[in-house]
Amino acid sequence: MVRPAALAALLLGVAGYVQAAAPASAVTAESVCRGLSERLRNFDAQPCRDAELIAAKPASVGKRPLLYRDFPAAAAIAVPKRVLILGGIHGDELSSVSVVFQWIELLKSGRYDRYAWRVLPLTNPDGLFAKASTRVNARGVDLNRNFPSPKWSAQALAYWKKKAKSDKRRYPGPEAASEPETRWIVEQIEQFRPDAIVSVHAPYGVLDFDGPQDPPKKLGYLRLQPLGVYPGSLGDYAGLSLKLPVITLELPQAQTSPSASQSGRIWSDLLTWLDKTIAMPPPAR
Repeated sequence: MVRPAALAALLLGVAGYVQAAAPASAVTAESVCRGLSERLRNFDAQPCRDAELIAAKPASVGKRPLLYRDFPAAAAIAVPKRVLILGGIHGDELSSVSVVFQWIELLKSGRYDRYAWRVLPLTNPDGLFAKASTRVNARGVDLNRNFPSPKWSAQALAYWKKKAKSDKRRYPGPEAASEPETRWIVEQIEQFRPDAIVSVHAPYGVLDFDGPQDPPKKLGYLRLQPLGVYPGSLGDYAGLSLKLPVITLELPQAQTSPSASQSGRIWSDLLTWLDKTIAMPPPAR
């Protein structure tokens, strides 16, 4: 995959918007779990510790670890289908992180090993752990407008200025994939090669979808209501450009997570859709 040459350059600040960066040695997976238990309602740090999350080599702008966990498919499945799950791209959508951790507990049971899973529960830790949690990362960039979609240079900043009225919460960054968090997610897509991507957001209370496949009509209590594609969004980059199905869950509340039964119904419907759409071979033509 060809990336813009400018990806190698990192800007140290954007329009004076800078948050204090914690020393790399001071922030560990353990401290993230402990911090989540303090920041999120009804979040238990111990299951987070037990999830055995791995800290990737790159870190956030604020030197916080970018965490992930792989759940391999059963050994008998020679070429498993792969599903990538992301939470917390927007740091103030706390419920999106809680739901992904609920699903980690389900995956730990081993009952869903007909797929290979990679889970990134908190992709914008600096935004979540800001004094007041923010949508953007520590440099003021909306990570979900920073993906290197083909027309980013022509569209992203112009759209932000004209359509988004230069809303600081939706700033796409100075260039495509300017942020380490964005580049890390792109690398996960390139390395893991998912057959489907599930990204959890809030608070619109709907189901969004981008990609060439037929979308699910509902997942649990979330009904399909396409929200459109924005320059530099994950749906634009992975759904339209890479032709991967991107399922975006918009939970109804950003601060309050669905109940275990509600997230379980979403999970069950998601598996049904994956079994029907991803696992089954395409019809002969």
